[in-house]
Amino acid sequence: MAVQSVIDTSRIEAMVAQLKAAAAKAQGVSEVARPGALQVEKAAPRVDFSDVLKGAIDQVNTSQQSASKMSQAFALGDDNVNLSDVMIAGQKASISFQTSIQVRNKLVSAYRDMMTMQV
Repeated sequence: MAVQSVIDTSRIEAMVAQLKAAAAKAQGVSEVARPGALQVEKAAPRVDFSDVLKGAIDQVNTSQQSASKMSQAFALGDDNVNLSDVMIAGQKASISFQTSIQVRNKLVSAYRDMMTMQV
């Protein structure tokens, strides 16, 4: 007996369109082509690694400063600041700092691996 396999490409195309729409939404692109419509591929803008790294470090710094200001305001008795908000901001800052440390460790490890490679 021969088994005949038919692949439904319309479902695959719909999923690819959903993935492209999600990627465009993540990049902030407002126009997303409809499935089946003629799509024009645009070249992705060049991203400088140092700018991305500096931006991430600035975000970590901002979250730490915000958590510090909130905790200081709570300690001074500000009625507009809740203890739960202070604790959540502190945990967010801690998690972002730990993440940046792990990224740094991976970068240092990759650098060491590159330096020990034989050419």
